[in-house]
Amino acid sequence: MFQPFLQHLEKELFSRFDLSSRPIDPELEFQISQRGKNPAMIESWCYQCPQFRKIRYTYINAGETAQIFNSVLYPSYEYDLPLLGVDLLAFGKKKILVVLDFQPLFRDEDYLEKYIEPIAPIRAKYNELAQDLEMKFYDANQYFSPYLLFAKTDAETVVNRLFPAYQEYLQLYWQLLEQAEPKTDSASIERITKAQKDYDQYSAERDPASGLFRSYFGSEWAEEFVHNFLFEDSVPVAVK
Repeated sequence: MFQPFLQHLEKELFSRFDLSSRPIDPELEFQISQRGKNPAMIESWCYQCPQFRKIRYTYINAGETAQIFNSVLYPSYEYDLPLLGVDLLAFGKKKILVVLDFQPLFRDEDYLEKYIEPIAPIRAKYNELAQDLEMKFYDANQYFSPYLLFAKTDAETVVNRLFPAYQEYLQLYWQLLEQAEPKTDSASIERITKAQKDYDQYSAERDPASGLFRSYFGSEWAEEFVHNFLFEDSVPVAVK
């Protein structure tokens, strides 16, 4: 269901940036599980380039049982851009949850005006994808913008509304990146570095997908995947 989203992201990335592969542990890069009703395959990709220190995306294909596409783009530490976050989940054709956002690293007014307010006109075109749903695992005021797309939807809307919204969000993100001036002072770079590391820690501790990973691939693998790939700057709580 979400393969076109992955393919569009890849096409955009490879046409715009000089990407090089970022190593992934082979055990984490690809796995097949026979535990569920249908076999589940998980595959991940990771790249870097001068503008992005880490570009990661993952696809889970369990046939009609589950289709999941997740991606986060981490700008290089010289750029204070928000992270680009995509999380699209389908459990059958009727249980579909979508999340798409520019995830702000900071909350000061100038930052939000520069990087978040430009999303408003696009979001306004897709209000049906901006539902007032409860965030069970996250604080909506931390690492989320007021203009995130967050909705329970259906397969037709994914094709006809979500995909064009996704294309427009990506296009705006590239524009903001082009306009951004790299930071050169150590204080700014340290601030950005800390904010990205804090994001990884926060996300690793709250990511609800951990339970899904455990159910398909076991607890040990899930722990490795969360802390050594998805959010590699996080530290497992038990050993902090």
